[in-house]
Amino acid sequence: MVTEFNTKSALPAHFTARPTTMDDLEAAVSLLNTCAIHITGAPNTNLADLRSEWEDPTFDLQASSQVVFSPEGQLVGYIEVWDTAPIPVTPWVWGRVHPAYEGQGIGSFLMEWGEARARQAIARCPDDVRVAFHSSTPSTYLPAQRLFLRHGLSLVRHFWRMAIEFDEAPQPVVWNNGLTIRTFADVPDLTAVYQASDDAFQDHWGHVAQPMETGIKQWQHWVENDPDFDPTLWLLAMDGDQIAGISLCRHRADDDPDMGWVNNLGVRRPWRQKGLGLALLQHSFAVLHQRGKQRVGLGVDADSLTGATRLYEKAGMKVIRQADAYEKVLRPGRDISRH
Repeated sequence: MVTEFNTKSALPAHFTARPTTMDDLEAAVSLLNTCAIHITGAPNTNLADLRSEWEDPTFDLQASSQVVFSPEGQLVGYIEVWDTAPIPVTPWVWGRVHPAYEGQGIGSFLMEWGEARARQAIARCPDDVRVAFHSSTPSTYLPAQRLFLRHGLSLVRHFWRMAIEFDEAPQPVVWNNGLTIRTFADVPDLTAVYQASDDAFQDHWGHVAQPMETGIKQWQHWVENDPDFDPTLWLLAMDGDQIAGISLCRHRADDDPDMGWVNNLGVRRPWRQKGLGLALLQHSFAVLHQRGKQRVGLGVDADSLTGATRLYEKAGMKVIRQADAYEKVLRPGRDISRH
C-alpha cells in the first residue's frame, strides 16, 4: 500500500516526491554516500547492504519511504520510517538531503512526511502506551540538529563510536570458570544466538520486549543477505551448552574497510560481574587483528545502563565520534521502553 500525506512545507518549484522503488537503489546509494562524505568524510553505504535493508521482509519500501527528485531528475532527498516491531512505540525516522540542495525546504518536507508516516504506528500500540519517534545525527552536523529542533524534536541521548588502534598484537585470552569460546560456525543455532542477544540487551536504553519469532525472522534475512557475513566472527562464550555472552563481529565498519567492527557485544545477566565482557572484547580484538585489522571500533550508548563505556575504556578504547539521538512524543502515556 502506498501512503500519501499532506505536508505544511512544500518542495521547491518543479521538484517531485514519490515512494521509493528498487529501481532507485543505485541512485540512493550515490546520494547517501555523497551525504556521508559531506558529514563525516567517508562513504558508508553499498549496494548489497541497502538492497538487503530494502528487501527486509518486515519493511514495506513503498509505504515507508520517499524519494525527492530535482527538476533535472537527480535523486536529492530520501527518508525512511521503520515501525516494523510488533509494538512500534519508537518508530525510527531517518533521512538525507543532498548537500548541494540543503536550505530549500526539502528536509522539512521529508521530516513532515516522516512524522505523518510514523504516526501510523500509534494505532498498533496499546491505548495507554507512550509513542515517540526517534532520529539521530552526528553531533557535529548542525543542519540536521536545527531541522530536528524546528520540528519539535528534543535531544534525549548521546551515542559514541569508540575505537582502539593496536601498537602490537593483542594478548590471547585465557578462558576460565568453565567457559569456552566457540563461533557460530561451530554452533550454527540462530535462535540460541538471537535469544542470548535479546537477553543481554533487555537492559539497553529504549529496549522494548517483542515476540522472539519476529526478531529471528529479521536476523535470518540479514544473515542470508549479507555478503560480508562470516560465521567465524560471531564469537560465543559458552558455559556448557548455554551461551553466556556474545561478540558478533564484522570484518569492516560501514565507513572504514580497514577497521574491524564489534557489532553486538553482550553478556547475559547470570554471567555478569565476572570479567566476561572484557574477555570477549579482548578476544574479539585478537581475532580481528589476526584478520589483518590494526584498529577495531564499536558503537555504544554514552550513558549505558550496564556501564559498557567503562568496560570499553578499560580495554583501551577511546571516543572518536558522537551521534545525538532526538525524539518527538506522538502520544503521551505509559512508557514501556527500558530507562
